[in-house]
Amino acid sequence: MEILGAASTEGRLHNNHNEVRDFLMTNTETYNYRVVRQFAIMTIVWAIVGMAVGVLIAAQLAWPALNFDVPWLTFSRLRPLHTNAVIFAFGGSALFACSYYVVQHTCHTKLVFPKLAAFTFWGWQVIILSAAITLPLGISSAKEYAELEWPIDILITLVWVAYAIVFFATIIKRQVKHIYVANWFFGAFIITVAVLHLFNSAALPVSLWKSYSAYAGVQDAMVQWWYGHNAVGFFLTAGFLGIMYYFVPKQAGRPVYSYRLSVVHFWALIFTYIWAGPHHLHYTALPDWAQSLGMVMSLILLAPSWGGMINGIMTLSGAWHKLRTDPVLRLLVVSISFYGMSTFEGPMMAIKTVNALSHYTDWTIGHVHSGALGWVALVSMGAMYYLIPRLFGREIYSLKLVEVHFWAATIGIVLYISAMWVAGITQGLMWRAVNDDGTLTYSFVESVQAMHPYYIVRTLGGAFFLIGTLVMAYNLWKSIAGARPVEVAIPAPSGAH
Repeated sequence: MEILGAASTEGRLHNNHNEVRDFLMTNTETYNYRVVRQFAIMTIVWAIVGMAVGVLIAAQLAWPALNFDVPWLTFSRLRPLHTNAVIFAFGGSALFACSYYVVQHTCHTKLVFPKLAAFTFWGWQVIILSAAITLPLGISSAKEYAELEWPIDILITLVWVAYAIVFFATIIKRQVKHIYVANWFFGAFIITVAVLHLFNSAALPVSLWKSYSAYAGVQDAMVQWWYGHNAVGFFLTAGFLGIMYYFVPKQAGRPVYSYRLSVVHFWALIFTYIWAGPHHLHYTALPDWAQSLGMVMSLILLAPSWGGMINGIMTLSGAWHKLRTDPVLRLLVVSISFYGMSTFEGPMMAIKTVNALSHYTDWTIGHVHSGALGWVALVSMGAMYYLIPRLFGREIYSLKLVEVHFWAATIGIVLYISAMWVAGITQGLMWRAVNDDGTLTYSFVESVQAMHPYYIVRTLGGAFFLIGTLVMAYNLWKSIAGARPVEVAIPAPSGAH
């Protein structure tokens, strides 16, 4: 009887334990991973699309017959599709995914307004699909990085306002007093991109798919490059620095090297970047003082940029040995190195005497892609390697494939930017060469002919990078195939029982 009584008591305790566990599972709030998963998966999808279009148009410059005499496959229409796909589809989806993940984990609260967060996902995908349809059809405002026509611009505004509401409301609802520095960068990126978009996209519609800029002449150029360079400065730099400041310490298992430096980095970068746009307009009708201001602020920008780069690299202090065995960490660290290189090269190219040689040449293309591929793409991919397996409760399928991706991407970037640097300097020297009688030594056509071998190397470099992206997609697909999405409980507020 005693044995039966003991067994009965044990059974009741076991049942009580199950009831308590079930109660906790049903009454504990979990992070909103659904929208993060959606954006993370689409980051990989749009990476493949954007890189593939990039390889095609690079090949078209080497072999123009590849446009097949089809209007919507010409370079002039596919090039804005490529830039929008890699910046706003791939890069934008990465920023949405990472910012939504980071703000929840650093604030110990779930996303506020989950339906609004879902709207940002579906709205952003509709915007991207609209771009993929309208740009090849030749429907364009012809403004760099802002080619989409006014109906799509309105949808972008609505989605971005929803994004800001979700992000900042989550910050306000946080369960911890401190706002981690990554959220500062995400917040600055969200606010500044909103202001840039509203002012630069101001237009007078004349039909459903045609409008004209509200500005004219040199004012239009100034507003465009205030927007254009700060699309680089805030969308492609500040936002991705938020990714760096969270995912590099996480992957390295080390705290940020200097938290004080990260705060100084933030304020110095935010103040300085916004003034740098005029360096795109050297030797134009823009007033000389505005050109000089853009040059000086671009040179000052070197200091906060390198401060952030050093802070990211030095976060590995005490963990350098992990670079030998962790290819994901290697991706992240190499991305920071490219950030440092690009933010050195940019201020140098802003100097008027250097700009006289580099402007309008392929050197600029090399500079853009050392930042876009080396910094933005690699830090995004490193973050996805960290994020996606955790969102599905799986380990990465193969670290060997991450290694393959790393080397394919790195070789591709080096081939690409080296070819463009040499091509650009060659172009600049050929264009400014004059004979003793003052006539041009080379015709423009001769400079185009001289570019052919470099364009082939660029296409090869882009192909390497695309192959690496496909390897990554396969690796992550194998990692999560058949997995069920995980839910993670939010930690109780400090002092709670």
